[in-house]
Amino acid sequence: MTDPAAPYRWRWVALAVILAAEVMDLLDSLVTNVAAPAIRADIGGGESTIQWLGAAYTLAMAIGLITGGRLGDIFGRRRMYLVGAVGFTLGSIACGLAQGPEQLIAARAVQGLLGAVMLPQGFGMLKEMFSEKEQAKAFGLFGPVMGLSTVGGPILAGWLVGADLWGTGWRMIFLINIPLGLFAVAGGLAFLPEWKSARAVRLDLVGALLAAAGSALIIFPLVQGREHGWPAWAFALIGLAVAVFAVFAWYENRISRGGRDPLVEPSLFRKRGFSGGMVLGLFFFSAMTGFWLTFSLYTQIGLHYSPFKAGLAGIPSSIGMVVAFVASQSLVKYGRKVIHGGLIAMAAGVGGVILTLGLAGETVTPWQLAPALAVTGLGMGFVMAPFFDTVLASVENHETGSASGTLTSVQQLGAALGTAILGTVFFERVKTGNFLRAEQFTLGFEIAMLVVVFLAVFLLPKHARPQEPADADAPVTDADAPAEKVAV
Repeated sequence: MTDPAAPYRWRWVALAVILAAEVMDLLDSLVTNVAAPAIRADIGGGESTIQWLGAAYTLAMAIGLITGGRLGDIFGRRRMYLVGAVGFTLGSIACGLAQGPEQLIAARAVQGLLGAVMLPQGFGMLKEMFSEKEQAKAFGLFGPVMGLSTVGGPILAGWLVGADLWGTGWRMIFLINIPLGLFAVAGGLAFLPEWKSARAVRLDLVGALLAAAGSALIIFPLVQGREHGWPAWAFALIGLAVAVFAVFAWYENRISRGGRDPLVEPSLFRKRGFSGGMVLGLFFFSAMTGFWLTFSLYTQIGLHYSPFKAGLAGIPSSIGMVVAFVASQSLVKYGRKVIHGGLIAMAAGVGGVILTLGLAGETVTPWQLAPALAVTGLGMGFVMAPFFDTVLASVENHETGSASGTLTSVQQLGAALGTAILGTVFFERVKTGNFLRAEQFTLGFEIAMLVVVFLAVFLLPKHARPQEPADADAPVTDADAPAEKVAV
């Protein structure tokens, strides 16, 4: 372990390496929304293929994040970072070379799973490499990098698809990860220090498998059920998912009483603030991800925007989100009121998009959409920025590690649900042949989801958890990042 009195010599270079990994993950969570129509046109597949391109990644990420941080505690952070970085890069290559929709979806799942192994290790190592005084400066770099990636990701994806470099078309949105991945791996080998928990930690493999099965049993029928006319098996699988999660809760209670390490601390679900935070997270990140999926589909399929133009159209929202992240730092004293204000702004922005589409119709331009999209992004940012700290204010110190990992997984599961639910609502309405009405109906459905989120906020603590130096031996998860991952 690094001596706090003598900070690690290569810590700033190591930070650049960890940031490269974060950029890879963030870009790959964004690019398929813009490239999905071009991908489907090239390799085929049904409408559900478009949904699976995002859902496979975020579902695998949600499943992997539950155990990703703990793997670093058991086997060493540097080792698991390298395993994740190598696997993520190979998964990106597999995506770029895929010849059919099934291959591409499987490769996306590999990316998400290995990304969940890679990301938590970087944040944990930063807390070991930097002194408490330098940590704020180091973590402060994540905000600008993530903000630039959020703004630039869709634009880059749209440009790469349109540019068709060396005849690669959409494949370059994945192949561009090769130089980033090589940098992350080579930099990890050369500059990242090894760290391993001094406390013996056991991996709750049965709990992880139960959580994975339950999540998959919900997402699969929501995506595939529509294409098969909502057969009985779709509803049976959803019912089975409820049963699996019930078994999961029973099992976690059992191993906790036995003195072993549960995947999720059962005591968390007896806290109103944490349970409310899970409901809030599921519905909010579903609404947020579903918004970007259907907006990208409508602008390209309904309005016939090019992928590049569709990426440019989303810039106002991304800028609004970045502005909100910065401004929220001075609004901490208002606690959960900031989240309520963000939800009102987001609902107003989505309503503005509905109104703009209704007034301008199929001739709507990105400039006409810009004001409503900027307000939408501003609202998203004001909800996301205080989300983790506000929910974590309801848990005890010894529960923070488990709570952080669970919330981050809920964030990704919500993203997968948003792709499944709102994507299904959109394609179901598209059957009428009117893309405009389909998008307006879907956005109205999203506003209804935001009402549920607004009510769930009342279950949260009134004020966010104060920022304190983390225990060096405590498990560190992706949620310990200074800014939340933008799941769009």
